[in-house]
Amino acid sequence: MTSQTSGNSQIPTPEQIVRAPKVLLHDHLDGGLRPGTIVELALGQGYENLPETDPDKLGIWFREAADSGSLERYLETFAHTCAVMQTREALFRVAAECAEDLAEDGVVYAEIRYAPEQHLEQGLTLEEVVEAVNEGFREGERRARANGHRIRVGALLTAMRHAARALEIAELANRYRDTGVVGFDIAGAEAGFPPTRHLDAFEYLKRENNHFTIHAGEAFGLPSIWQALQWCGADRLGHGVRIIDDIKVEEDGTVKLGRLASYVRDKRIPLEMCPSSNLQTGAADSYGAHPIGLLRKLHFRTTVNTDNRLMSGTSMSREFEHLVDAFGYTLDDMQWFTVNAMKSAFIPFDERLAMINDVIKPGYAELKSEWLFRQTASTRGSVAQ
Repeated sequence: MTSQTSGNSQIPTPEQIVRAPKVLLHDHLDGGLRPGTIVELALGQGYENLPETDPDKLGIWFREAADSGSLERYLETFAHTCAVMQTREALFRVAAECAEDLAEDGVVYAEIRYAPEQHLEQGLTLEEVVEAVNEGFREGERRARANGHRIRVGALLTAMRHAARALEIAELANRYRDTGVVGFDIAGAEAGFPPTRHLDAFEYLKRENNHFTIHAGEAFGLPSIWQALQWCGADRLGHGVRIIDDIKVEEDGTVKLGRLASYVRDKRIPLEMCPSSNLQTGAADSYGAHPIGLLRKLHFRTTVNTDNRLMSGTSMSREFEHLVDAFGYTLDDMQWFTVNAMKSAFIPFDERLAMINDVIKPGYAELKSEWLFRQTASTRGSVAQ
């Protein structure tokens, strides 16, 4: 059921959006630190290049830098977060807090990505980086349970498109696939750095029957999506927002899909949509104009994600709040997006199915039952008057 057919009766409140079970597939570890943690880690490590040392002011600086329209300032934000993520203790802390923060926001399953090669400046090995982050996620899951929340976190190991370590990172992901790493990702500037430069990594992952997603169709357009799918064999598309360029809406409202868009929809290829981030990078002009609205109507395998929670000043709940405001989405729509994401996760099928049937659907049923009881109470009150 969509918002067009179910009416306004189940449009969720902000409080219900937080409580609703959510699934997150596209979130960068170095893009989601707490500002206070950055300040404390910088102080403890002797890092003196932060633009602000007050946590509140630093959080504002990150959001404004990401909104500035300047690529240099945007990239500078990650230089600061990565700078304080160079020790085992720092990686452990950041990962644990990530899991805690997501669980507090109602996320029940998350795949968090990071590039191990960006955390070697103080002598850690790639293996030590992965093990520190994995242990941090497990600690965060334990803390969340102690606070009455449940979350499961898997790691995606990211290679950088402009570097030459993709095969090495793919092999690393494969070695740790049974101990917390659920797949592989490749990120970085799309223009000038096509994923086809790293075909050896993707061929290796396919031979090993491992999962991978590729950042594509955010800045470079349809050729990026085509290469990620047809040359590299991606399981999912990171962003994929530019698939809208292969969809034509006629004046009478009829919609015609090009062959690439048809392929993406027919094959149920998951699109890791990140609305707030897409506004910052210029991939969309507003939430109301974001392609996710049309793609949802056309039943693409769309999912909702945060990308970089610190830089966008966002959370999964805020992303859904924006979409509820823009499109009038209901609890049914939220459940649709969430089930889409869980179906597309990189964990075994039986575990995905259990999450859908035993966690997600019951969670939304509970929220809908609250609405029914409120409606009943309201109707009885009006009759009594």
